[in-house]
Amino acid sequence: MAAVAAGVMTGAFTTDASATIQCGRASWYALHSRTASGEKMNPSAMTAAHRTLPFGTRVKVTNKKNGKSIVVRINDRGPFVKGRVLDLSRAAANQLGFISSGHTSVCMAKA
Repeated sequence: MAAVAAGVMTGAFTTDASATIQCGRASWYALHSRTASGEKMNPSAMTAAHRTLPFGTRVKVTNKKNGKSIVVRINDRGPFVKGRVLDLSRAAANQLGFISSGHTSVCMAKA
């Protein structure tokens, strides 16, 4: 079930495919282990971890602070920090411009 905080939907995708969107906090990680999908984590790939989206799902992620957008592929599970909706690879975080801060506010939609 989705929660609404300050007029922004968090926690779940809507059921309308054309309006499928989720907003919340995102962080980045750069491990060299295996992901939940079984592939080796590649910090240089445009990938992300999401709690429920199927592996292989492509998601357009927009940094709400600077308007930059990218498309990533879901290949892992997480994040496991309360209040976060997405963990991005280092490369994805770099493209979105939040490496130094470690986390940012994002919105995402199925690509």
